[in-house]
Amino acid sequence: MKTTQNTVLITGGSAGIGFEMATQFSEQGNQVIILGRNEERLQAAAARLKNVTAIACDVTNEKDVNALVDRINTDFPSLNVLVNNAGISISGPVEELPFDSFQKMMQTNYFGTLRCIKAVLPSMRERKAGCIINNTSVAARVNADFLAGYCASKAAVEAFSESLALEVQPYNIRIAVVEPGVIATPIFSKDEIPISANYPNTKRRSAFFSASLERQIQPAVVAEVIRDIVDGKSNKFRNLAGPDALPLTSFRTSITDEDWINSVNIDDDAWVERMSQRGLNLKPYMG
Repeated sequence: MKTTQNTVLITGGSAGIGFEMATQFSEQGNQVIILGRNEERLQAAAARLKNVTAIACDVTNEKDVNALVDRINTDFPSLNVLVNNAGISISGPVEELPFDSFQKMMQTNYFGTLRCIKAVLPSMRERKAGCIINNTSVAARVNADFLAGYCASKAAVEAFSESLALEVQPYNIRIAVVEPGVIATPIFSKDEIPISANYPNTKRRSAFFSASLERQIQPAVVAEVIRDIVDGKSNKFRNLAGPDALPLTSFRTSITDEDWINSVNIDDDAWVERMSQRGLNLKPYMG
């Protein structure tokens, strides 16, 4: 979708990948709307940029999203790009993680995405023009221990997105998913994997993310992938983002399901050595 100017709606737009997207799109001269639950944080983010409107909206709240539809129809009738970026992660063993944690992740990551898509789809279909990008994760395809709820929510978005892409293809509406690797964003400061007495391998998963974050891969790399989709430079349905995204997904597809599951049985020293071969130094985090 290559146009001189777009009207872009970004969920989770006040920080991290969402704010970086807002920055890049606004610098291109596009009209940008950012959504988020915290109005003060949103307004502060919008004040730092040009051509950006901030709207407080909780994507898990149907009333908020219905009000958003009215606002869009009134103030932004030419909206043609939606980027679903809002997401949360709550980690831990399935046995120990409260049930409502799984519900919260699905409500934000999956149902929040669905609500926003249903809000913009009628006008895009009528105009036969639009682009919807769902920011998922390599976790949608690399199902890791102690991330079951997060992986499930992102996999659900990808399955939904592919089905939707088939439905709206006749109406010239582009659907794409973006699969970032480990990116230095606030989501990790809000979600630390708790070390469990019952499941000692939580230590490994926590160490993996700590070591990965040392690389300081910035949100800009994801925003650039998303911008390329909107600008028509990429026509892929699935788009990897970040230097570790391809190695992670390639490794997972290179082995059988059974070997992937059995890989957790190696001892800690072997695990650390395996990760060092992938450029990660886990030793400082395995104490």
